[in-house]
Amino acid sequence: MDTENGTRWLSDEEQRTWRTHLDVSRLLMHQLERDLQPFGLTNNDYEILVNLSESQDHRMRMSDLASATLQSKSRLSHQITRMENAGLVRRENCESDRRGLFAVLTEHGWEVMRKVAPHHVASVRQHFIDLLSADELKALHESLAPVAQHLRSTRGKG
Repeated sequence: MDTENGTRWLSDEEQRTWRTHLDVSRLLMHQLERDLQPFGLTNNDYEILVNLSESQDHRMRMSDLASATLQSKSRLSHQITRMENAGLVRRENCESDRRGLFAVLTEHGWEVMRKVAPHHVASVRQHFIDLLSADELKALHESLAPVAQHLRSTRGKG
């Protein structure tokens, strides 16, 4: 429904879909966070561990890690400090850029990642993947991929 100022309000179906998406996003992330708590990890911790575990030499420049996790450099720095105190990661200077720092997965961090990952995957299956058929998963992916692509392309703009 349009108004005099040109706002395109959501139809009832659009509103229902949008609100369901919001509910699923919040509830799923809350559940996944709860399932990480017995391991002393947050979703942010786990995301950082995943990024580092999948990176060459289990290391990433702090600026790249901030970008990959959608965190400000300041917030990531605080997060990495907490994870350093837990022995999961360490900071290393970048030889090619004296101002640059790497976040590096420690051996303990790698062991934690290997221990937690199967539990996290089981949680993702239980609360998301296994609730949908293969066709529904494919349709969901096809529906969300253009949104993800659009949002990736607009990051850092305006």
